[in-house]
Amino acid sequence: MAIYTLPELPYDYAALEPVINPEIIELHHDKHHAAYVKAANDTLEQLEEARDKDQWGAVNGLEKNLAFHLSGHILHSIYWNNMASPKAGEGGGEPLAADGVGELADAITASFGSFAKFKAQLTKASATTQGSGWGVLAYEPVSGRLIVEQVYDHQGNVGQGSVPVLVFDAWEHAFYLQYKNQKVDFIEAMWQVVNWQDVNRRYLAAKASVPLISF
Repeated sequence: MAIYTLPELPYDYAALEPVINPEIIELHHDKHHAAYVKAANDTLEQLEEARDKDQWGAVNGLEKNLAFHLSGHILHSIYWNNMASPKAGEGGGEPLAADGVGELADAITASFGSFAKFKAQLTKASATTQGSGWGVLAYEPVSGRLIVEQVYDHQGNVGQGSVPVLVFDAWEHAFYLQYKNQKVDFIEAMWQVVNWQDVNRRYLAAKASVPLISF
C-alpha cells in the first residue's frame, strides 16, 4: 500500500497567472510532483524487500533515492500551499501585523534586520542555486531564529532539524516554459504570489514544537 499520496492543488491551474501559467502548474504538479511521490513509494517497497531478504547490497542507493524523492514530495507539498492567487488579492506584498501575521513579520525583522534584507537574501539564494535546487526560509530550532537555506536538488545543504516555512522552487521545470533561462526573473515574480497566511501558520507551528536538539 502506498504511504505517500499526491496532494490536490489548493487552487485551479490558472490561479497563479500571470506569474506562473497554467501549463507549468499542470505539468509541475501532475507529472513532476507525482513522479516524486511514486518513486518514494517504490523505494520504500524496495527497502522492505531488502529487509525481508536481508540483502543490503543496494542500501546506499536506496537510502539516497528515498531522501531525494521524499524531500521532493515534502518541498512541493509546501510549495503549492505557500502560493495564493494574485488575481484574487490573496498573495504577494509583505507580512504585516494588520493582516494577522505580525509574529512572522517580527521574526523576519529580528532574524534579518528588515523585510527588505530578508527578501534580498532569499531572492539571491534562490536565483543563484547551481543547477537544480530551492531557496528556503526555515525555522532553526536551536537558536529559535529564521534562516535562509540554499538547497541543492531537494535535500542537500540543509541544516539538520530546520523546518521549511517558505520555499521557492528553482528547478528549471518550475519556470522554463514561461521564463526560459531567466531564473532570476521568475524568482522576482514569485514574491507576487507568496501566501503569507500559510507561511505564518507554518512558522507558528514550527516555533511551538519542542526542539529535540539540545546542547
